[in-house]
Amino acid sequence: MKLAMIGLGQAGGKIVEKFLEYDDRTGSGHVKAALAVNTARADLQGLDRLPVDNRVLIGQARVKGHGVGADNELGSQIAEEDIDEIQRAIDEIPVHEVDAFLLVAGLGGGTGSGALPVVARHLKRIYTEPVYGLGVLPGSDEGGIYTLNAARSFQTIIQEVDNLLVFDNDAWRQTGESIEGGYDGINEEIVTRFGLLFGAGEVTQDGAVAESVVDSSEVINTLSGQGITTVGYASEPVEPDTGGGLLSQFQSSDDDKVDTASATNRITSLVRKAALGRLTLPAEIDTTERALVVLAGPPSYLNRKGIERSRKWLEEETGSMEVRGGDYPLPNASQVSAAVVLSGVTDVPRIKELQAVAVEAQDNIEELKEQHADQEEQLIGDSGDELDPLF
Repeated sequence: MKLAMIGLGQAGGKIVEKFLEYDDRTGSGHVKAALAVNTARADLQGLDRLPVDNRVLIGQARVKGHGVGADNELGSQIAEEDIDEIQRAIDEIPVHEVDAFLLVAGLGGGTGSGALPVVARHLKRIYTEPVYGLGVLPGSDEGGIYTLNAARSFQTIIQEVDNLLVFDNDAWRQTGESIEGGYDGINEEIVTRFGLLFGAGEVTQDGAVAESVVDSSEVINTLSGQGITTVGYASEPVEPDTGGGLLSQFQSSDDDKVDTASATNRITSLVRKAALGRLTLPAEIDTTERALVVLAGPPSYLNRKGIERSRKWLEEETGSMEVRGGDYPLPNASQVSAAVVLSGVTDVPRIKELQAVAVEAQDNIEELKEQHADQEEQLIGDSGDELDPLF
């Protein structure tokens, strides 16, 4: 699946760079074009893989390249004001060659959470390609303002994108990790999961062809209908193929032979681990509307029977009749990997928590406004008896 990626804010830019590194490493070729948009000049200068022309500094008249200081209302305003600047960079993208746009942002930051819905709305007004968001929720230890930004922007973003793929930092930070080290690890987890999803269907550098193809239409259909998506992942090391190709499992050589029953069992086991293990956003999988299973690895370890069994199992677990599946052959891979995409999930504790934060914050804002109004009236009343009129 060919993507035009736009990283918004500091986290968005870093993650897009990580996708470019993954694309180079795996040869998947799913990143057709990439941009980074930010209000902070230093963050853009810190990017290594993106050409200078693909780094867009916005808000120079307002914040002079110093960022918005976690103020996502200001980030949204600047994105609105400078949308033409962003569009000029998008004009350089061969949009006719991409299957979708992917907007990437940390939802706790000011520029990312503020600009994402603005840019998504703009793209959907001009282009017919789907516009997806990849949003990273801040950890609870990152500070109240970041949680509040995510809570305030979440519903707006969902309304503007065709689907929001979510990664929750709270579920992935390791105890005792440094913040910088934690983010590096998290970004690697993000691109491993979503890179496998979006890379499926593309012809690899090895030219291997899938038995059961997952093309861009399968991904688009799974992500249709707006809502929230979470992704599970599991892998197991195996021996790379040595040249047997798709039929190597039937060859007589002991070195190349892969038992079909063993391959089937490995696939079903990996899919169960992916779906029931640690998701990018913890959720109850029986509230899934649509699902997709992608298996990747040496062709001899992939088979249609295992994929079909996995797909039927996932239908039973999710209660959804819209479960798709296929494989992504990687002859030189040293592992078999499974990605399980659960789209349209509705029972998500973290989102309920964010909604509660947003409601509480709104109530506090209203209460503060009332208090300020009462104080102003009191001050006016007290001063009215003591001061002579001005005229």
